[in-house]
Amino acid sequence: MRTMIKAQWIVANDGKQHVLLRDGVVVYEGQKIIYVGRAFEGDVDRTIDAGHKLVCPGFIDTHVHSGHRASHRLITDSGRPLYFGQPFLEISVPKEGKTVSGDPRYLKPGDAELNASLELNSLFTVAELLRNGVTTFVEFGSQVSVQMALREQVKRFGTRAYLGPGYDCGRWVGDEKGRLKRIRDDKGGLQGLKTAVEFIEKHEGEFDDRIRGILVPREVETSSVELLKQTLHYADKLKVPMATHAAYSVLEFHDVVREHLMTPIELLNEVGMLRQTLNIGHGNLIADNANLNYSGARDLELMGHHHCSISHCPINIARRARSLDNWKRYRDAGVNISIGSDTYPRDMMMNMRTASLMGKIMGHDYYKAPAGQVFEAATLGGARSLGREDLGRLAPGALADIIIVDFSGKNSLRYGPIMDPIKSLVDCGVGDDVETVIVNGEICMENGKIPGLDLAKLRDDTQKAGDHIWSSVQEWDPCGRTAEEVSPWSFPLM
Repeated sequence: MRTMIKAQWIVANDGKQHVLLRDGVVVYEGQKIIYVGRAFEGDVDRTIDAGHKLVCPGFIDTHVHSGHRASHRLITDSGRPLYFGQPFLEISVPKEGKTVSGDPRYLKPGDAELNASLELNSLFTVAELLRNGVTTFVEFGSQVSVQMALREQVKRFGTRAYLGPGYDCGRWVGDEKGRLKRIRDDKGGLQGLKTAVEFIEKHEGEFDDRIRGILVPREVETSSVELLKQTLHYADKLKVPMATHAAYSVLEFHDVVREHLMTPIELLNEVGMLRQTLNIGHGNLIADNANLNYSGARDLELMGHHHCSISHCPINIARRARSLDNWKRYRDAGVNISIGSDTYPRDMMMNMRTASLMGKIMGHDYYKAPAGQVFEAATLGGARSLGREDLGRLAPGALADIIIVDFSGKNSLRYGPIMDPIKSLVDCGVGDDVETVIVNGEICMENGKIPGLDLAKLRDDTQKAGDHIWSSVQEWDPCGRTAEEVSPWSFPLM
């Protein structure tokens, strides 16, 4: 079937970069785009008239931790200073001998709530991404049960995903004062890698190639050198990208320097992992960051030399009083910047806006991190990190992953007059403005509606799950705190 989309604004691609096409058309047939230009002379089976809307490539979210993330809501405006702003240590590290209640990552086969929790969390993840115009996402290292649940939702809703069970050489627990203790398990790390390889070998290319694999040693400080080397070996063997959290935490940085006598980025370079298809989660706390005061820094030089990718998660790290320092410096060094949502909201427009604003603030220059560059990061940057030349662009031969954005702002005046649609999108847009989503040439969402999905019910179910998680925080929190003690109310509760 051949479909033509007509629109006032189209983000086309000239083979080198995005270009703006005014009053043009995009034509796709089957899974691929066959024409982008002013007018198409051939026959089509269907025409979508997008009017004054924007037609552009679907967004690529390169850093997704799946689930509704109810536990993360506990650390807005809150936290323990001894973790230096690292969020997951606040809400993912249980008291020794306990597990984090309600989190599917900690549930075991046979637990009564496992299946329901997996289904709800995976459904919420894929639905939120799809509703916000994300056509491809990278899940950043959850367990195999979570990956399998996500696989089912990807199959159901038609999105594109890079999946692979994460693995490490041991997690943390906390004592009664919240002091961290890591339970080391090098053998378990290698077994986790084996599980990931088997998962990828079994599921690579499923659902018309919408499922691809990725190897994710979760964090550089929780991975042995042997585990990192074996990851590289299998990435080359399977021809898949890699991802890991690195240069993302003050504690991680000092742990790696203490154990290996080199920085996290130097360690990745030492084992040979630095490359464009290595997605470095965050990568904002490199050696010369002011929070680290590490002399003789060469992290950025190494990352740029190998054109490494970072998944920059601007909203997530800004909540923890951090940012990328700075956007222009990373780009000038040769680093490929992609954008991820990490936890919430999974709204690429809000994340692009935050990346642009923080890029200007950290660079002390309003020319920095302009709208075009952050839009490129949300599309082409993600595609580069995955080694894909057929994603993130609207051009003949590319896959038909397309979104249509409604500039009416849901019948509001939010956008005002529009001169440059990309500047308007980054300045004023929100994910709800996405009207239509097409993946692999199939319409997955139209007029803001996802077939077979009741968003109101999903919201209600998620609220109930969140209430359950918050009610049981005291059972596993290392310091025995209630949810209200972890996250005090904004105003006195009456």
